[in-house]
Amino acid sequence: MIHIIRAEDRYHFANEWLSTYWLFSFDHYYDPQNVSFGPLRVFNDDIIQPGRGFDMHRHREMEIVTYVLSGALEHRDSTGGHGITRAGEVQRMSAGTGIAHAEFNASTIEPVHLLQIWVLPAQKGLAPSYEQAHFAPEERIGKLLLVASGRGESERAVKIDQDAAFYVSTVRPEDTLTHELDAKRRAFLYVIDGNVTINGHELATGDQARISAETRLEISTGSHGEMILIDLP
Repeated sequence: MIHIIRAEDRYHFANEWLSTYWLFSFDHYYDPQNVSFGPLRVFNDDIIQPGRGFDMHRHREMEIVTYVLSGALEHRDSTGGHGITRAGEVQRMSAGTGIAHAEFNASTIEPVHLLQIWVLPAQKGLAPSYEQAHFAPEERIGKLLLVASGRGESERAVKIDQDAAFYVSTVRPEDTLTHELDAKRRAFLYVIDGNVTINGHELATGDQARISAETRLEISTGSHGEMILIDLP
């Protein structure tokens, strides 16, 4: 089953420095029918204006993956973790028993565009930690590039405490990407830019597919597609 949610049905919030789309209940937005998808709890598509961001705040018991699409994001946290994540790079923060962090646009000139994704951990009580990884844009062309995982398939992907895998891809007209999926698992696909077709369903920028009871995913495009796919228990 593939449940399509269109871009116009996302919740949008904006103020003087932030424009964000929330795909699940978050902050002041609450919909009891849209709280999570398996362990996937938050999926936010954010644009942060130059020199602005989120002041120091706390989290517990959450795996937080951030994928920067354009610009640069600066991270600081209470464990001493610090880094600047640039376009094409991924960061992971395990909140564990408790962590405070701040996230700011590292530029005073250009906005930063990012996806921030929260996944419930497989176990509670872990020590907080932070890491980031770089992936060149050409690495994701015509393939599903693994960037975050709890399965240990890749030394380069950031590690999360959950049986989930995050893939990003640039899909061209000549590409047909396939992903085998256990019938008991779920998958979540989000179109970052352009358009993609998944198992005959057409999606455009900002559209999402929540997938269950499927064993094979076939992904293609008629022109160009930037996407993220998350394989979930």
